[in-house]
Amino acid sequence: MEQPFNPFSLEGKTILVTGASSGIGRQCAIDCSKMGAKVVAIGRNQERLDSAVAEMEGKGVSYSYDLANLDGIKDLIATIVETHGKLDGFIHAAGIEITSPVKLSKPEEYESLFKVNYMSAFEIVKNLCGIKTFNKGGSIVMISSISGVIARKGLSAYAASKGALMSAARVMALEMASREIRVNTVSPGTILTPMMQKALDAMKEEDRQKRVEGFPLGLGQTTDISNACIYLLSDASRWVTGQNLVVDGGYTIQ
Repeated sequence: MEQPFNPFSLEGKTILVTGASSGIGRQCAIDCSKMGAKVVAIGRNQERLDSAVAEMEGKGVSYSYDLANLDGIKDLIATIVETHGKLDGFIHAAGIEITSPVKLSKPEEYESLFKVNYMSAFEIVKNLCGIKTFNKGGSIVMISSISGVIARKGLSAYAASKGALMSAARVMALEMASREIRVNTVSPGTILTPMMQKALDAMKEEDRQKRVEGFPLGLGQTTDISNACIYLLSDASRWVTGQNLVVDGGYTIQ
């Protein structure tokens, strides 16, 4: 029986996902596997990685790795490709956030932000550029943030790291176009991850209500971001590159 037409299918693709042990990255990894992909999940917490892989029904493998260790990324990618073959897609969902006004920011804080949020992504992409590591027609998606588009107090270092992803993606997209490799970013608004739910619960009722009311369509779910990533990884977006897809329930249109 002929399979129904589905331009969003990831069948036959091998997708690398960072930050896969929690939140958006975890959802992306699981949902990519549901769309048919073989998923290579990277995260710092092996126990949570194992939990995510268990939901992939045999389509996932995991590597516990701290992306702040930039020097080891080249060997990590080499091991993954040697073991699982060339990749077709990459989602960089690993990220950390530190809230601190400029005058109180410490060099070690914004250095750690840039290492995980931006520099590790750059290092992975650099090591995926070769014809022996990434298939022609593949797709790279890096999770940015609306904080890279709009201003929020206390997030200057975080916003800079996310804005760097957007800027780099445009140049990477041009450089990789000859091999039909697409590079895009996705910028989420407030997503109800376990960490965000904990932060909301700690807020005063007035502050929490103000946060929620800022999003015309309400706060987002992790699946809202994984669905956007699936689109950008799939053949449905074959003519989309160098773009930043804002997924924020209408927050930034106001």
